[in-house]
Amino acid sequence: MTVHARNRPSVFLQLLSACGLGIVFFVIILLLTNLGISLVFAGHILPGISMNGIPLSGLSIQEATREIARSYSYPDAGNILLVDGERSWLVKPVQLGVYLDAQASARAAYEAGRKGSIVTLLIQRFNLLKDNVETQPTFIYDQKTAVNLLNSLAAVIDQPIREASLSISGTEVVVENGQSGRVLDVQSTLDAVTRQIQSMRDGVVPLVIVQSDPVILNADVQGELARTVLSQPLSLTLPTDALGQASSIQIDPANLAPLLTFQKIANAGSSAYQIAVNKPLMAGYLVSLENDLNQEPVNSRFIFNDETSQLDLLKPATIGRKLDIDSSIAAINQALQNGEHAAPLSFTFTNPQATDQMKGSDLGVTELVFAYTSYFRGSSADRIQNIKTASARFHGLLIAPGAILSMSDELGDISLDNGYAEALIILGDQTIKGVGGGVCQVSTTLFRTAFYGGYQILERHPHAYRVGYYEQTSTGHNQKLAGLDATVFVPLVDFKFKNDTPYWLLLETYVSSSNYSLTWKFYSTKDGRIVDYSSTGPTNIVKSPDPLYRENPELPQGTKKQVDWAAEGADVTVTRTVTKDGVILHQNRFFTRYEAWRDVYEYGPGTEGIPTPTPSP
Repeated sequence: MTVHARNRPSVFLQLLSACGLGIVFFVIILLLTNLGISLVFAGHILPGISMNGIPLSGLSIQEATREIARSYSYPDAGNILLVDGERSWLVKPVQLGVYLDAQASARAAYEAGRKGSIVTLLIQRFNLLKDNVETQPTFIYDQKTAVNLLNSLAAVIDQPIREASLSISGTEVVVENGQSGRVLDVQSTLDAVTRQIQSMRDGVVPLVIVQSDPVILNADVQGELARTVLSQPLSLTLPTDALGQASSIQIDPANLAPLLTFQKIANAGSSAYQIAVNKPLMAGYLVSLENDLNQEPVNSRFIFNDETSQLDLLKPATIGRKLDIDSSIAAINQALQNGEHAAPLSFTFTNPQATDQMKGSDLGVTELVFAYTSYFRGSSADRIQNIKTASARFHGLLIAPGAILSMSDELGDISLDNGYAEALIILGDQTIKGVGGGVCQVSTTLFRTAFYGGYQILERHPHAYRVGYYEQTSTGHNQKLAGLDATVFVPLVDFKFKNDTPYWLLLETYVSSSNYSLTWKFYSTKDGRIVDYSSTGPTNIVKSPDPLYRENPELPQGTKKQVDWAAEGADVTVTRTVTKDGVILHQNRFFTRYEAWRDVYEYGPGTEGIPTPTPSP
């Protein structure tokens, strides 16, 4: 046993020695083979090397370069189809910047099996002896060229986004529908092209397009609605009047069209056009109507029934109204958007202080406070007409407690259109024929009624000279009435007084053509005031100047006509004290200086018997 154990290592060593010699021998063979290959293929491509199926073994780099250049036609012969929907562009790889580098490819084939450690080289060359090795060609890909080509396509493909638009030319509605925006995504398309080129095959590359839709693509519906709106006038309807009558204002299409616009609105997550008025322009148009449409609240007018001591309605109250511009525009827009041709104008309404249902006890109008009558015998029919017209403006008028009556405001425009006639008036330093002569009979009578009634006089202007009408009584003349006249010349000269009582004041006027009289009546509630007054009568009398004769070329020959009448100049002072319960309410001094006035005559050219003309003062 021991002998056998000692003999085994010896056999093992023998075997080991034999194997080592074999490996050494094999390595020597490989090295010699490698050396032989290197010597045989010095400057030539090693055996087993091919490219694109073309054997390159034994070829020099120059020979391989020529062979590779002949065998690779992909850059010039390949086809890449760039597609955008129904449009396409067929391009060669070379147009995209793809070029074959034949020399670099040949050098790559030459380097195959020649790089690496000795072990790596031995393995590579052993593999070359067993199998063919396919090497890859070297291509140059200039992406800048590809980008330039894609940019040229973008110039054809790209289209800007365009919103739909609506406009009005004259009364014609112009509709331009929108278009979607399209932009070639050059970078994404370049990535797709690069992948296709790397496959070295023909292929189809869809162009990457980024599409953006406009907010509003189609405006046909609103365009048709606008045509409907402009097919006939727009009627702006007004509230019915006291008689239930309705009226309206018509805006014809030619005038309506410039007032219209189209605005964008959100509609269920999207946007759309909506017809509307141009707010500033429509507001300006409505403002131009305000003077005709707005109306101040006006109190009812009453007559005091002396038998029943109640008020009888003379004229219904006027409800005040003011045009509501914003609400009216909203109503007009709603009508337009519904395709309607009528829209109601909106107003805010204000009730007057005194309405039709009120009683005398509600207003404190319970009795006659004061009445005064003036006379105008000798007045012409035109002057009487003016007295009636002017006094009618005050008949049944109510003045609120603390309110001020301005005759100028109530009289308004004194014109032929408002029922006045031409009669003599005082203008400057002469008496001439003018519209409204006789109105001062009304103002003078009102002044005296307020004066004797104890009301607060705020503004009073005397005439330039003494007028005979204002010193008439029921039986003749009374110089004590001088200094108690009041003239009104709208709108420059006014008469004003204040209802300084806690009760409403009702005014009534009555003109008698047969008796040549004007009566003012004040109805209210007496508050116990007492009026004391005195007058100096005319003092510092100045005689009238000599008569004046002047030629009037419009008068016929032989005609002489008096156009102004003499009046003495004078100073008059009237004082008044109004007390209540021993307390002075008002203390007034009315001083008047009347100018001396001469008779003035006019005559036609060539008239005989005329005194020598006197120069005008």
